[in-house]
Amino acid sequence: MIVPAPLRNGSKIGITCPSGYVSVERTAFCLEVLNGLGYVCKLGKTVGNGTRYLAGTDDERLADFQAMLDDTEVGAILMGRGGYGMSRIIDRVDFSRFLQSPKWLCGFSDITVLHSHVQAQFGIATLHSPMCGHFKPETVDSDFLHSFYDALVGKPHVLHAPPQECNRVGVAEGILTGGNLALLTHVLASPSDVDTRGKILFVEDVGEYLYSLDRMMTALKRAGKLEHLAGIAFGGFTDLKDTERPFDRGVLELLGDAVSQYGYPVGFGMPVGHADINFTLMMGVPYRLTVSAEGSELRPML
Repeated sequence: MIVPAPLRNGSKIGITCPSGYVSVERTAFCLEVLNGLGYVCKLGKTVGNGTRYLAGTDDERLADFQAMLDDTEVGAILMGRGGYGMSRIIDRVDFSRFLQSPKWLCGFSDITVLHSHVQAQFGIATLHSPMCGHFKPETVDSDFLHSFYDALVGKPHVLHAPPQECNRVGVAEGILTGGNLALLTHVLASPSDVDTRGKILFVEDVGEYLYSLDRMMTALKRAGKLEHLAGIAFGGFTDLKDTERPFDRGVLELLGDAVSQYGYPVGFGMPVGHADINFTLMMGVPYRLTVSAEGSELRPML
């Protein structure tokens, strides 16, 4: 795997919105924080752009992201938000200059499409990280934002989760892949679909019906994505919904059932996902997943 160069004082960070709309106001404090850390922020044309859900037309979002990707002075690109829209432009992105000088691509949620695509096609590491909305006065010195600051300079954090009843103990090593469950099923059989064999899969999601989570895990299983894993780590599953006629299992049970026939380690509760606390993971680099009676640990092996 190829790991982008760590940032240094004075490095430039681009902020763009290849997916959903984000206001200039929502990015303002993020810029203030990153500038205060010694970086130089470059605000893309899609920030504050768009009249409906997306941050502009497909052509506008593509052009802004492409400009950031091609700018050799930009050492990292932070996506303004997720939502939806990356998959509408991903096949038109020209990665030729990026391949000559890889940079950190940062974000989560809909940005799972980008993480998956870059790993599947090029084997380059990316950051599953907070985006602009996580930067607030009350979080600026939080451990989870420090995990992002440290990852930018090549020092990824070790993540821990408390014991969970549905955990399966064991130790696994492998390249870390994954992201948002809905988006992982969305890219199945596409050029952005990652070969999960021998890898540690990370999964999180938000706002889904329980039956929908079960359907998506079943889709991954039917596609062979769960069978040959080294291990699986589940992150946050927040703001879940149920139907009027309740689904027959809770979220931990249905997720555990989806991988019950396999023997690899399973760890629940990683502090990553659509919640106030969202730690950074280096996707595409080797990790060790340790699940024991004391809980779960994801440790980067750089």
